[in-house]
Amino acid sequence: MKPIWIVDDDQSIRFVLEKALAREQFEVRSFSNPRDVLAALDGDAPQVLVSDIRMPGGSGIDLLAKVKERMPAVPVIIMTAYSDLDSAVSAFQSGAFEYLPKPFDVPKAVELIRRAVDESLREAVQAERAAEMPEMLGQASAMQDVFRAIGRLSQSHVTVLITGESGSGKELVARALHRHSPRANGPFVAINTAAIPKDLLESELFGHERGAFTGAQTMRRGRFEQADGGTLFLDEIGDMPFDLQTRLLRVLSDGQFYRVGGHQPLKANVRVIAATHQNLEDRVRQGAFREDLFHRLNVIRLRLPALRERREDIPMLARFFLQKSAKELGVEAKRITDAALARLMAFDFPGNVRQLENVCHWLTVMAPAQVVEAKDLPPEIAASVAAPAAAVAVAAPVTAAVATATAATDEPATAATWSPPADLAALAPSLPAERPPATPLAWLEDLEREARSMLQAGSPEVWDTLTRQFEGRLIRTALEVTRGRRIEAAQKLGIGRNTITRKIQELGLDD
Repeated sequence: MKPIWIVDDDQSIRFVLEKALAREQFEVRSFSNPRDVLAALDGDAPQVLVSDIRMPGGSGIDLLAKVKERMPAVPVIIMTAYSDLDSAVSAFQSGAFEYLPKPFDVPKAVELIRRAVDESLREAVQAERAAEMPEMLGQASAMQDVFRAIGRLSQSHVTVLITGESGSGKELVARALHRHSPRANGPFVAINTAAIPKDLLESELFGHERGAFTGAQTMRRGRFEQADGGTLFLDEIGDMPFDLQTRLLRVLSDGQFYRVGGHQPLKANVRVIAATHQNLEDRVRQGAFREDLFHRLNVIRLRLPALRERREDIPMLARFFLQKSAKELGVEAKRITDAALARLMAFDFPGNVRQLENVCHWLTVMAPAQVVEAKDLPPEIAASVAAPAAAVAVAAPVTAAVATATAATDEPATAATWSPPADLAALAPSLPAERPPATPLAWLEDLEREARSMLQAGSPEVWDTLTRQFEGRLIRTALEVTRGRRIEAAQKLGIGRNTITRKIQELGLDD
């Protein structure tokens, strides 16, 4: 672990903190002015920086801004006299972790620094995990089946047909098949057959000779030649023109093709992976797709599930895409609350993983704070009104048969098929649209309704479940109001600092 840096022109303050931190087995490095800190940053970095506000030769506020610009992940604690409190509070807009008022209680100061260290280490682990995350993520059983299939096909040259809705990640699977195949050192060439006009698609695939048509002033190699020794990915194969399907079938059959306007046969040492969002069997029955080509492509078929079929993967994917967007934009990655994740999990995502990635990119740019709440989500998600069963499905999916039977009989579901939402906020979308304006005690009516439903359903541990949700929401709201400052949040809630620390650990609010 890196040392704690102390910056204060008062030698007695530095001495007291050095001794107290040394007793806690922390390595410490002290500075008397901001200039020395900035010079030291050229070759080293602190785990946590603790700085006074007013010092000869520089301001702690200016130092905070410069450190955050160079090392945004380093927590900075600002020490201040009570007369400087307004300045310290304004520093939080520049990214300060917490403030430490002078004169301070030494044990409290050590506790605050320890918490900053824990936060720094946790952020480092999360950043490392995000950096190591593969392009394809999924814990759902349907995605695990896809991963196993990729593994089984890793040493094969066989043609693969990937099916799935638009945005479900078909090209990612194709790239993974190539990357784990014997052709990994060869090129991976992708072409979307639906995005290229019919008159140009033949030339794109097979190339053309000089003078083959108007404008063909030079010879051009097609995608089959470009992919020689590697993999050719034909996306949206269901939209390929019928006459070109015959030429593709010939290449797949004997491995030979001709450039447009050419007379010399060329050999194609290419593995073909095709993908489509359409039902090719229906296309064959309609006469729009050659049956023999379909069977030639359909040697091994991989079906990618829609995102709504693997909702349990949404939190992991959302965090990954938030990290990815932040890295691309050069900003600090935003965190997302459980309530916002619950709303995302309740959304059907017709655009699948691609749409979720776009939402996370939008949040990185547009969300007003570092912590994304449900109200910060894009309008199409934030304004979506889910049915009561959808809110329940966030925590424990209910089978369609049970849901239908429950709706038909208007009776509560059994304990075996029902569990409470992960967050009371998930109940909000299920309220009738015509509900009158909320009264100051309306939330108690919601709580009573939820408790009654759980009691009638025979849900276990009703007291513990609702108490945890209530306490978690109270503490999370207080931390949002105080910008994550636990001591101040405890004071506003009227509880002790040890109590709030213990509750945060018990409720898992650190995650």
